[in-house]
Amino acid sequence: MRVLQVDSGREWRGGQNQVRLLCRELTRQRDVENRLFTSRGSELALRVKGSGGSVVQARWNSGLSLTAFLALGQAVGALRPDIVHVHDSHALTLALWLRKTGPNWIARLISPGMVKWQPYTIVAHRRVDFHVRPGSGWHHADRIIAVSEAVKRVLVADGIDARDIVVVPDGIDPYEIGAAALGAPDIRKRLGLPTDAPLAVNVAALVDHKDQRTLIRAAASARAVAPRLHWVIAGEGPLRADLQREIANLGVGDIVHLVGYVEPVDALIKESSVFVMSSKEEGMGSVVLHALALEKPVVATAAGGLPEVVAPEWLAPVGDADALAAKTLLALERAPRTSLPERFTAKAMAEAILAQYRVLA
Repeated sequence: MRVLQVDSGREWRGGQNQVRLLCRELTRQRDVENRLFTSRGSELALRVKGSGGSVVQARWNSGLSLTAFLALGQAVGALRPDIVHVHDSHALTLALWLRKTGPNWIARLISPGMVKWQPYTIVAHRRVDFHVRPGSGWHHADRIIAVSEAVKRVLVADGIDARDIVVVPDGIDPYEIGAAALGAPDIRKRLGLPTDAPLAVNVAALVDHKDQRTLIRAAASARAVAPRLHWVIAGEGPLRADLQREIANLGVGDIVHLVGYVEPVDALIKESSVFVMSSKEEGMGSVVLHALALEKPVVATAAGGLPEVVAPEWLAPVGDADALAAKTLLALERAPRTSLPERFTAKAMAEAILAQYRVLA
């Protein structure tokens, strides 16, 4: 079986790490020839290639790039995949365009000498619980892999047949995470905090749907009860300045810290006393799995797929800062021991996806 993974690779976030892990697991399958098509020089390309994976790199500076489209055609012509597995909307659009135009002049242009254009099956991965537009590419994929039941519900509500959607949760490698956590960002020392200061850690891009505003308000709410608790927000994004103003307006600059991108992030999570997610929309929240693998208590909002990972007693309503603060304080007091269920491992994720490939190929 020949499989081409396609990801625009414009950033390095949880979704790209899932692609990396999937590529790694598929290279261990003797009957699968797996290749990744992505942006030249991207972090995803470097990491997959560095681990021995087969990578085709192309200039992909914009989402719907003609250069990327032609390069993808060459990659398809060379591999002749049974499955093209796309991991973002732009990749899906290019794969659909290519399949539609393939039998015509474009096939001869990008694949000289091709005797017969072989249509491929398109598997599309959906990791966010945002709504999709009527008639969008998501309505034309042969199979959609949703990372949670919450994502599937949104897709069905948007008119996609439930029979075309299968739920496969994200997966991680707990041993890899444990090894990465041995690194030491030593965040307390970096921030000049006491070595025993309790830490509530959030790791997420600084974007609207991650809703760190609610997290900052939770910090203000919790301060009277737990004045020694510090809140660390690790990530970058367009809302950094807005969040900094929110911190200043609430007078919590001494206990809420925007620390930017942290590497290794697993070492930061290991230093936490409690891991907190404040999202108002979330496909699944794969970073929560990292916290579970490191046996950290997790508190989250009941957004999207988070209730499928986090126990009900540690969930707060979306946007409710006081409830999020109360859950965080309770978790600090009780410190519930966590563990990572087997179904959230990279191996289980890849096996479930491979089973879909075998049905479709």
